[in-house]
Amino acid sequence: MAQKKQIRIGLVGTGLMGRTHSNGYNRIGNFFPELEYHPVLKAVCSRNAEKVQAFAEQWGFESYETDWKALVARDDIDAIDICTPNDSHAEIALAAAAAGKMILCEKPLARTLAEGETMVEAAEKAGVKTTVWYNYRRIPAVTLAKQIVDSGKLGKIFHYRANFLQDWTINADLPQGGTGLWRMDVDSAGSGVTGDLLAHCIDTAMWLNGAITDVSAMTETFVKERMHQLTGKVQPVGIDDACLFHCHFANGSLGLFESTRYARGHKALYTFEINGEHASIRWDLHDLNRLEYFDHSDESIVRGWRSIHVTDGDQPYMNRWWIPGCGIGYEHSFIHQVADFLKSLETGEPCGPTFRDALQTQKVCEAVIDSANSRSWKDTGAEAIG
Repeated sequence: MAQKKQIRIGLVGTGLMGRTHSNGYNRIGNFFPELEYHPVLKAVCSRNAEKVQAFAEQWGFESYETDWKALVARDDIDAIDICTPNDSHAEIALAAAAAGKMILCEKPLARTLAEGETMVEAAEKAGVKTTVWYNYRRIPAVTLAKQIVDSGKLGKIFHYRANFLQDWTINADLPQGGTGLWRMDVDSAGSGVTGDLLAHCIDTAMWLNGAITDVSAMTETFVKERMHQLTGKVQPVGIDDACLFHCHFANGSLGLFESTRYARGHKALYTFEINGEHASIRWDLHDLNRLEYFDHSDESIVRGWRSIHVTDGDQPYMNRWWIPGCGIGYEHSFIHQVADFLKSLETGEPCGPTFRDALQTQKVCEAVIDSANSRSWKDTGAEAIG
């Protein structure tokens, strides 16, 4: 067997995303054995020494650090994987770029467009490879949707609609900030559901349907004040609990997006639907192995929505897994992203979404917040993404 080329990973952050990424790295050798490059879990970083040591032992990292700057400075690390709250994405990425490291960054790219622009500029100036973990692209049914759209089967696109609904913040006593609740703190997160949930919807939408050119949005913060875990003081809440916006795409289609953390009964309802001249498709995260498809050219007596079970070996990624009819799950999207990143090192092609791609999503998010605050239409300036 040919000797593998090593990519030595330095992971920053040991929360949920640190776990999903680590699992992705660990499974590559089993399911993508032909790849020339192999990830080596060289070091993981978190501030709590006891917790980070336990994480390193659980997930197979060779060593650990408690200061991310020490991690970035190490000569035995090729790529920095950023799994921290949004307020540290830019600082870590700028340091990693200056050190000549490849960068894999959790979404959203940054808290603000200005931060994101500095990250893109630094990475491109340094010539380092980048990718952002918008993992839902790599769910096989979503990738199949991309293939169908690109094939032209839908014809001219008229409508794109998506929602991402949760209910975990419906509690006025829930504090903001600190461990586990940084998404409730505007200084850490940058925004609420717009950057956390709608960013996923926007990335997928622009990947499938092209650039979003302008938006009209409304947001709401249902609980105006919450106690902050770090200060113990009651402070104004700066994040959006819910956001609705409609938009135009560059291809002339209309978009409708909704996200909230106040939809009782929904833990992670992410859906999208695309309506075209000849056909439509729709997808639901709760049934992630299925893609629904309607083709108007079908004979009228049998015309209707069909459910495509995306588990066959000729469908995206599925030749890596089990037998037809046996599905895969959420965690596999991260394995696929690791595989695509490693393959891109062989080919020299970008592994989308790159920092520049993710900046386009950041532009839309910023325009959404600006539109809601000003109660007016806002141009996004977003470009097509790969």
